[in-house]
Amino acid sequence: MSTTGTTGHEAACPGGARQARETTDRLLRAATRSGAHLIAEAALLVQGWAVLADPIAGAVYSTPAAAAADGVHAAADPHEHPYCLQRPAAGAVLVLAPGPTVPPERAARVATTTAALLDVRGQRAAELRGEQMRLHTTLVRLLLAGHTTAVADTLGGNRLTHATVYRLTGADVPTAHQVLWRAVRPSLAPHADACTLLGRLDGELVVAELHRGDDDGRVLRLVSRVSERHQLLAGMGGPLPLAEMPTAHSDAAAARHSATADRRIVPADAVGTSRLTPLLPAAPYARWAGAVLRPLTAAHQHLLLVWLRTGSKPRAAAALGLSAGTVRARIRELSRLLRTDLEDATVQAHLLLALRAPASADPDEGEHGDGGGARLEALPASVLDTEAVRAWAHGLVGGLEPHLRIALACWLDHHARTAPAAAELHVHRTTLSNWLAQCAEHLAQNLGDATVRAEVHLALRATRTGPDDPAALPRRGGRTYRRL
Repeated sequence: MSTTGTTGHEAACPGGARQARETTDRLLRAATRSGAHLIAEAALLVQGWAVLADPIAGAVYSTPAAAAADGVHAAADPHEHPYCLQRPAAGAVLVLAPGPTVPPERAARVATTTAALLDVRGQRAAELRGEQMRLHTTLVRLLLAGHTTAVADTLGGNRLTHATVYRLTGADVPTAHQVLWRAVRPSLAPHADACTLLGRLDGELVVAELHRGDDDGRVLRLVSRVSERHQLLAGMGGPLPLAEMPTAHSDAAAARHSATADRRIVPADAVGTSRLTPLLPAAPYARWAGAVLRPLTAAHQHLLLVWLRTGSKPRAAAALGLSAGTVRARIRELSRLLRTDLEDATVQAHLLLALRAPASADPDEGEHGDGGGARLEALPASVLDTEAVRAWAHGLVGGLEPHLRIALACWLDHHARTAPAAAELHVHRTTLSNWLAQCAEHLAQNLGDATVRAEVHLALRATRTGPDDPAALPRRGGRTYRRL
């Protein structure tokens, strides 16, 4: 007759029962220390290797470290690794490869117990996660409000000098937040060389990687995987000095508006990457840009750049953390300061060129050179009237059929608004949308990107042999193509 709590098999094999209790005790003691210690103890008990593999982060814990790749591959394709034991654990997969002398029963017991303890640790972490997430969101808000010194002192003093910011949007942001939290395993331990903050602000996920100068790219890889898996669009700003965190934050939002299903994460420095600016003659280009931008401060230029990159004032307001009314008022003031109509599509294209220009070698050159009377309404002839620019423009928009060219030019003049452009062209909005899709396919460009539209606008003007007049649109009669 067996004693209470002891099975008949264990009574018959007291040594096996004692060994099972010792195994469980060792795993329990390791679990109280950390997940890494638990995995290390499991590997020791099976006399082989152990890996906790996450589908996003890869190997969360691995003993030995060299087994990480094997563990991830085994979790991804179990049939190719039949000698491995696998158990779901804490949203990941526990993979054990026991040594040849370890009995299968013991290996299975270690795998099951380890997975159960990982689940317990995961449940405990989930209970604390809500409070930790709220703390992260608060720290992100403090950084954006300019309290960088206080936050940096709390997290690591002068060790944390730069920030890289990611802003993600999409229908599955809450789930992505949980997945990314588990993958990044953020810590607020002081005096670390890097710290990742994850916060939910106004329905979007903000990831701020604080580090020392160079970004190792680990968080970028994780954000990229999460974006693909959960179909999010993301923008990346920085790395910039920690005091410029608000700039990185707004740059990330501007970059996100250029993201597509084919390219879900876009760095700010790649937004509207220009093929035109490298072709412009450097000296007159820099003189003209320096002259037209002289009345503007760095803050003015950043606001205009975000506005032009996002393509609308409400989007710029969201990126900058301002109200749409404030952005409209500031742009009206800048329009008066620059003495030009910033609502004009050509002026906006020229302004984007000016904001991208390299700094002039002589800061006073614009006052004495040919940039002294520079205006945004027209570029100096020496800037665009070159063989290289003409070749670029013909290569971009050459070959467009007349009706597509006229429709595209009209649509760009209306700041990519389909309804007013269709009304001026006297075509149905569906017809215009179809034509724009044909234009995008012919140009092999993303017309949803505001900076791409600016360069296409310049290319159309550079290759124009006559006015791209909506009245000259070829007509075929019928309900859709009404005759004027």
